[in-house]
Amino acid sequence: MTVDELSRIANRLRLDVVETVHAAGDGHPGPCMSIADIMSVLFFDEMKLDPQNPRWNERDRFVLSKGHACPILYAALARKGYFPLEELKGLRSLDSFLQGHPDMNKIPGVDTVSGSLGNGVAIGLGMAQGCKMQGIENYVYVIVGDGEEEEGIIWEAAMAAAKMKAGNLIVFADLNNHQSGGKVTELSSLYPVQDKWEAFHWHVQSIDGHDVAAIREAIAQAKKLTDRPSLIACKTLKGKNIPYMEDNNAWHKRVPTEEEVELAREALKDKM
Repeated sequence: MTVDELSRIANRLRLDVVETVHAAGDGHPGPCMSIADIMSVLFFDEMKLDPQNPRWNERDRFVLSKGHACPILYAALARKGYFPLEELKGLRSLDSFLQGHPDMNKIPGVDTVSGSLGNGVAIGLGMAQGCKMQGIENYVYVIVGDGEEEEGIIWEAAMAAAKMKAGNLIVFADLNNHQSGGKVTELSSLYPVQDKWEAFHWHVQSIDGHDVAAIREAIAQAKKLTDRPSLIACKTLKGKNIPYMEDNNAWHKRVPTEEEVELAREALKDKM
């Protein structure tokens, strides 16, 4: 796909999230917007997938470590053809398989469950090593939030991945400088996060997380390394392309009104 096509898909996913969370009356729209461009590149250009055979053993794997951003994962899966788009309207309802965190046992195309933050890198490393042991030539992609990088298990997994030379593990860090309690820079000493991953012997690249061409190029560079895991540090904007959500942490978990849904549609109508 072209860069323009992937950017338009990212914005389509953003609007899907706004409409889905509005219909559900619950959800986390803000954290979805900052990873929309990454999701577009992965699901519609980069990852080796088969919606008709979700458990195809040769597929690439995907781990959404910041699982509360699942509405955009569900939107990507629906747009990719794993299940009908109408199912998105059931988000978080008791009779729906689309709950507030992804469930690999119920949702086609989901490779792991989530809940407690910080576990995604460790899960991804296990997948990467398991695939390598089976002789499967694929990649495992993980998206982590910057707030969850305060969790210790991430750094245990980072140390182990370097030791295991997990060259088939690629992690995206969504660096929007927000977490549920406020700005990351005001609540922890995480930044500069790139230095920390480099200290754990990862290959690290820093890019604009909304630049589709840069995302593609960073993945290509990561794949050139077979003996080191890769961290792609993505500078992002929480609420990206939804004017009233941008850099506004009130939208970490908030439901848009019908008027706000219309404002989002207007903002994105020429970008999809």
